[in-house]
Amino acid sequence: MRFLQKDKIIKSVIVISDIHLGAGQYVNGDRNYLEDFHFDEELVDFLDFYSSGDYLHREVELVINGDLLDHLAVPYVEYYDDEYWSEKAAIKKTEMILDAHKEVINAFDEFASKKKKKITYIIGNHDAEMVFESCQKVLKDRLSEKGRENFQILLNPDADYSPYKGIVIRHGHEYELAHQFDPNDSIIEAKSGDRYFNPPWGSYYVTRIINKFKEERDHINAVRPIKKFLINGLIYDPLFTIRFMLANAFYFFMVRSIFIIKQSKNLSKIFDLVKKELELFQDYELLTEKYLQENEEVRVLLVGHTHEPVIRTFSTGQTFINTGTWTRMYHLDFGKGQDLLTYASVDISEENEERPQLEVALNNWKGTNKLPYTELS
Repeated sequence: MRFLQKDKIIKSVIVISDIHLGAGQYVNGDRNYLEDFHFDEELVDFLDFYSSGDYLHREVELVINGDLLDHLAVPYVEYYDDEYWSEKAAIKKTEMILDAHKEVINAFDEFASKKKKKITYIIGNHDAEMVFESCQKVLKDRLSEKGRENFQILLNPDADYSPYKGIVIRHGHEYELAHQFDPNDSIIEAKSGDRYFNPPWGSYYVTRIINKFKEERDHINAVRPIKKFLINGLIYDPLFTIRFMLANAFYFFMVRSIFIIKQSKNLSKIFDLVKKELELFQDYELLTEKYLQENEEVRVLLVGHTHEPVIRTFSTGQTFINTGTWTRMYHLDFGKGQDLLTYASVDISEENEERPQLEVALNNWKGTNKLPYTELS
């Protein structure tokens, strides 16, 4: 519901997440089945909309809430095995991604170069290699001097980002043990002086399991819920699904069990570690409701990561939003449509200085027309 007058709005915060820019649809002449982003023109259109018209003279902060780049989905680099996690490989992957989506990067630059416009980029688990300052430099070198001034990269997922009082943003991978990493302690330096990113085990899982099967079925990472995907797969695509399930079981029990046993020989502690390891798809709504209950000053909590667009307002008046993704998703639940290009908007009016009015919405970008988005409820 719209209740703020346009002339009363002092700032708009636009939040998108999980764009997953990859190395392009073709790499060295070969089809790249790992590329998940196919909406370059739509994203350019989106950025132009929120920096022109009614938004031309308004303060607008665009928050890219994790997984802008997808370093885990870049094939055909000349670095393999552990070298895939080297700084040299990270730079190469970053360059390949930026080259494949030049129009998008130029649009980010144009947005950040305009008056009263700002971009805040929070790293997630798929672009965690942006912890390397060299990779950050590769990205910022593609921007103009003015664009670089208004483009900041935030590395620490443990520190909630607040673009305005009462609003908190975090990517969401912090909730899952498989994807947790400490940006301040994730770079290893070899005796040779070469530096390497030490990824969470979930990143190894993506590169070793998901990417392998994605080349056969490119929807493998885009179907929800996972349980129904496996049930349907056993019926309609049994050989592939059985192979996929066995590969997952082998990876977890043969690879992760070694880590778990090394951590502790106490059975109760081993059980606790196994329980945590299995929490790959936690109920974000329960987790975030608890967070909001413990932080009464937070009025809006925005996350991403799971690719599931959700908006919930609790009895306290606090709102939780998962902004979804800008990649194609396929839902097997009845009544669940194919949500595309979802994002959150928060318009702020400071008529009441003690408690500014916040107009919060989860939107689905439809392109520039008289009504460029629909509000999801």
